[in-house]
Amino acid sequence: MIHKKIVFGLFVLFFLGACTAPTAMLGPAYTFSSTGSLAQAGLSYGSNEIITSYTGKTPIENLEEITSKNLSAKNNIQKRTLESDDFHQLVKKRIDDTRGKIKLINQ
Repeated sequence: MIHKKIVFGLFVLFFLGACTAPTAMLGPAYTFSSTGSLAQAGLSYGSNEIITSYTGKTPIENLEEITSKNLSAKNNIQKRTLESDDFHQLVKKRIDDTRGKIKLINQ
């Protein structure tokens, strides 16, 4: 009878083990091992769960979204700068000044 329970338990553990997030406790376990504080580990796990239930995304996914928004905003500023008329006039003026200096040197 005990062997049947062990086999059944291993069977359930093997097939249903992927239904949970096994890495969900990895962060709090690291926190507990490095600080030794069960309260900090519990707070870490609890805050992660609250963020996930509130936003529907894990804290890492939220962080990736924030950084991608910042990068896209930065790229848009650079694109607008390169396409602006002021930038075009500045570059053209610099090229003309450089040509003038080269002509003076070559005379």
